[in-house]
Amino acid sequence: MLSVALRTLRVRWAGFVGSFVALALGVGLVAVMGQALAASSAAPERAPERFAAAPVVVKGRDTLRVGTPGGVRTAELARPRPVPAGVVAALRALGPVTQDRSFPVRVAGGPVGLVGHPWSTARFAPYELSAGRAPRADGEVVVTAGWARVGTRLSGGDVVVGTVRGRGFEEAVFYTDARAARLSPFSPQSVVEADAAAVRAVVDGSGARVLTGDGRRQADADPGRDGEALTALNALFGTAGGVTAFVSVFVVASTFAFAVERRRREFGLLRLAGATPGQVRRTVLLEALLVGVLASAAGCVLGAYGAPLLGEAVIEGGLAPGWYTIGGQAWPYHLAFWTGLSVALAGASVASWRAGRTAPVRALREAAADGRALPWGRLVCGSALLLTAAATLAYALAVDPGDLLHRKTYVSRPMLLITATALLAPALVRPLVPRLPGTTGLLVRAHAVAGVRRTAAVAAPVLVTVALAGSLLGATATLEEAGAAEVRQRTAADFVVTDVGQGALEGLRRVPGAAVFPSAATAVHALEGGVALVRSPARAVDPRALAGAVRLPVTAGRAADLDDGSIVVNEEWAEHRVGQRVRVWLGDGTPRTLRIAAVLATGTGDNGVYVTAANAGGADVDRVDVRVRAGADPAAVVRGLRAVDGGGCGPRRSG
Repeated sequence: MLSVALRTLRVRWAGFVGSFVALALGVGLVAVMGQALAASSAAPERAPERFAAAPVVVKGRDTLRVGTPGGVRTAELARPRPVPAGVVAALRALGPVTQDRSFPVRVAGGPVGLVGHPWSTARFAPYELSAGRAPRADGEVVVTAGWARVGTRLSGGDVVVGTVRGRGFEEAVFYTDARAARLSPFSPQSVVEADAAAVRAVVDGSGARVLTGDGRRQADADPGRDGEALTALNALFGTAGGVTAFVSVFVVASTFAFAVERRRREFGLLRLAGATPGQVRRTVLLEALLVGVLASAAGCVLGAYGAPLLGEAVIEGGLAPGWYTIGGQAWPYHLAFWTGLSVALAGASVASWRAGRTAPVRALREAAADGRALPWGRLVCGSALLLTAAATLAYALAVDPGDLLHRKTYVSRPMLLITATALLAPALVRPLVPRLPGTTGLLVRAHAVAGVRRTAAVAAPVLVTVALAGSLLGATATLEEAGAAEVRQRTAADFVVTDVGQGALEGLRRVPGAAVFPSAATAVHALEGGVALVRSPARAVDPRALAGAVRLPVTAGRAADLDDGSIVVNEEWAEHRVGQRVRVWLGDGTPRTLRIAAVLATGTGDNGVYVTAANAGGADVDRVDVRVRAGADPAAVVRGLRAVDGGGCGPRRSG
């Protein structure tokens, strides 16, 4: 049988090209996705950045710890607590203490993501002056080089008196310590120039942390950003890998099945010549084995070349950090190779089994037209998947419609329907093949209907690819449009100012004709079932803003009843009855018991929690909704908003 298979491959090589190409491309895609997933499993160890030259950093408490019957639950605070004043005073007795402050800065024409710091912290990075001098008075700043020169007057009125060489991890503006303290009174951490053991002895029991060595990395801005980036990449490539494997398996299996179906006349001749059913099956399987091994190996080679290109593409597209590299793992190639070979053998074995069990007398007759188009096994599997898809969809709609908004749900559920349709495709050929005009059209339809298995094998890969692409793109587009429509419906303001810089809020309040409603992003934590510590995003608002700038989908209670002793929650909360009192922990970890004033519909997931500024946990204003007062000129209001440039804010039209 091996010699027959080798001769068949040599003589009928053109017939195996399609199977080889399909399998090689499928294995290559699986290998690339596997390498991408392997590369997103662990982030590199980073050295401290802003405090690389600092001896000891004391960081305020940034973790919430809540005792439950099941043990202590922890969560990261939305806003760390400052180092207690008493601790700071005691630390000053040990050595110099430099309080750190970081706050967003926006400058017209400047880079996005500017961060402000006091000049006294620059030496801990360390930053070194490349031109000019240090700031000595209000209105003087030092900036990272590349976007402003010494003598440049910034949009807020500050003058650049010096520049420092950038360190690569931020674009910074340095103020005098006094000016920075006024712009941002909050100081979450301090540098102490003293012995670490002595510092620990002072800090012990205060809830603050002492960071030394590589631990100083925890004092950098967003120290978990590498892990968050990898989580996002893992989710991205996990979904892409699942879809890729799903499509590749279907395409490869259908291609091999189609190649075998086209050779039924040849199998009929072999049966008439005396070949046994087992010999026919072994011949087909050996051919599939030879093609599968060669094509899977070629696919692994393609994957080795394609994986680095994918890594470069995601970095250029801003989806991955600059350190992300793909390649170097062996298991994705094993997975891709053996998956490709298994799929090739599985696709060929089904058709070879049908060809091998055909009686010699019926072989030639069955080579011209199909008998039973849909085997019982395929019918049962397809019907079961179709019923499962319908049942799970009906259950989700009846019990938890919000589950359909999750990425894993709208990716996996269409796969059930698509797989069921592909399995039942032979039964759908006759009713769905159109009646084309003319003799040619008649022959085309007759040929397609006569060979329904062959037609289904050709159509299945196209069906899977188009249906999956349409369902994924349609689902994401629908969710995005629903979310945008929800935001438009909720926003009653005429303008929205985002990225509000330090000191800009008072300027916005003074704009003639503008009614200003500030809010801040924060979070609250609650225990669900007494054991699960759940974090919910929240916005701290002026209760007047709920009537003047926001339209909330209230299902119970009144949003206008929100006050310092209450909270507005959504229906996802375990406890969401109006008037009920709930135990929560604010963004800075402060425990509070608040009364539920109103309950919101879940929506697309953006209807979070609302509290007042007193329960914001010290969060800074990051958004201002603006309404034009009656009789005021909207154009004049816009000019006034844009003129408030000391904080670098810019209005965006709502709706």
